[in-house]
Amino acid sequence: MTPNWFHRSAIAVRAPGSGGSLQMNSWNTVTLVNRDRLVAARVIIRPFGDQDAAQVRALFIAVNRLLSPPDLRDAFEAYIERALVEEIDRIPAYYGERDGGFWVAFSGHKVVGTFGLERASDDAMELRRMYVHPSARRQGIARQMLQWAEDECRRRNVTRLDLSTAEIQQAAFALYRNAGYRLVREETLEALSNKTVGSGIRRYYLEKMLQ
Repeated sequence: MTPNWFHRSAIAVRAPGSGGSLQMNSWNTVTLVNRDRLVAARVIIRPFGDQDAAQVRALFIAVNRLLSPPDLRDAFEAYIERALVEEIDRIPAYYGERDGGFWVAFSGHKVVGTFGLERASDDAMELRRMYVHPSARRQGIARQMLQWAEDECRRRNVTRLDLSTAEIQQAAFALYRNAGYRLVREETLEALSNKTVGSGIRRYYLEKMLQ
């Protein structure tokens, strides 16, 4: 059964680089609308379901191992283990407890992207776990997911979206700045948590006011 913190609504966003638009149907899946015809989309975004757990888990592990600098392998393995226990292996409970949600992007039967939202304050949500499978990068999937997350915030009457990324994720940092996110602060973190490896990695905190 779909958790009650997922919703069904109609949201339309412009399709990057196309003459059509990306529209959310009643199940929050994306289809490409072009010349008044519905055609199959290459990427479908929908709420996380239990059947997605294994692929989401594998994607989380793979992405973070690829991010790991050679001298921080042990620290990243500890981070992965902690995040699996506290968050990734209990996604419906974790995000439900935080007034949020979690979504997956599919190409065919393969999960190629993920992202989550959790409540940061009365008027803000925090973007979490926005990952794209290495084989599906540079295809605009991250931009589509970011737009989806912003539209979900607007649907909830949330006026600000917060997020953070690390110095080892320069492509993500550039994506967010190009999408209008403002750098709020930088921190060098030492402590391990389910949200950060710590280990002296600098982290950037950004926000965007949503209209």
